[in-house]
Amino acid sequence: MAGGQSVRVICEALDIPRGTFYNHIFRNKRDESSYEKRREELHGHIRKVFDDSNQIFGAAKIAAVLREQGKNTTLETVCQLMREMGLTSVRKGAKKQYEDESRKMRNIVKRNFQVDRPNAVRVSDVTFFRFNDLYYCVCIIMDLYARKIISHRVGTNNSTQLVKSTFREAYEARKPEKGLIIHSDQGSNYRSCTFRAFLAERGVTQSFSNPGSPYDNSVAESFFSSMKSEELYRYKYHSEKELREGVARYIQFYNSERPHKSLSYMTPNQKEQEYWTAMENS
Repeated sequence: MAGGQSVRVICEALDIPRGTFYNHIFRNKRDESSYEKRREELHGHIRKVFDDSNQIFGAAKIAAVLREQGKNTTLETVCQLMREMGLTSVRKGAKKQYEDESRKMRNIVKRNFQVDRPNAVRVSDVTFFRFNDLYYCVCIIMDLYARKIISHRVGTNNSTQLVKSTFREAYEARKPEKGLIIHSDQGSNYRSCTFRAFLAERGVTQSFSNPGSPYDNSVAESFFSSMKSEELYRYKYHSEKELREGVARYIQFYNSERPHKSLSYMTPNQKEQEYWTAMENS
């Protein structure tokens, strides 16, 4: 039977021999099989040229490369197969992707380091100090209102884990409301998916310095400059333990004993206490 009709009836209606009918059917099946096999081969060739071009080449360039390689194909075929494979040249979306990433890494703080309350905006940065032929990384979280160092970590790798653990300590110490802003440079540890997801889960918004603009995070840079000139460069540490104790000692001194010109010569602790006292009395 063929389409509900017997082969004999069809052949009689068309006035052709049964052999001719069967030859036509088998030839079509062979042609379809050959066509599908060729399409599969072209899939592989297209994918290779696409990947070899670092996903830059579009259909026209890929078709030209394939023809140069002796593959008999057309631009229309390459277009169709690329659509089936979901391949798109990165050139088409490069500008949009760049603009999207730029918006994600926008500078919200914009060097406005004066805020009206604690736990609203914090800055973070990492500095390096060489000791015993090793570079140690010091990461800090500073609350902008009183320039107070809320947390710090010392490590041997400038990693996502370093900034994440430093931020976690500051966050859990104060449990700020949603809407907290954290400002930093565009280092890979601050831009990592892990760290950004960690902040997003807590309703924290990131702000980034512009590339090559250290003044965008000058308050953190200023703290590190003071710590190095007033502590790290002045003392000879004999062990990693002494180095870590020196960093912790300086931060304690900085928060509780060192007056700041920007705070009307109050210490960070005094500045914060003034705010909380005013809130209690209001």
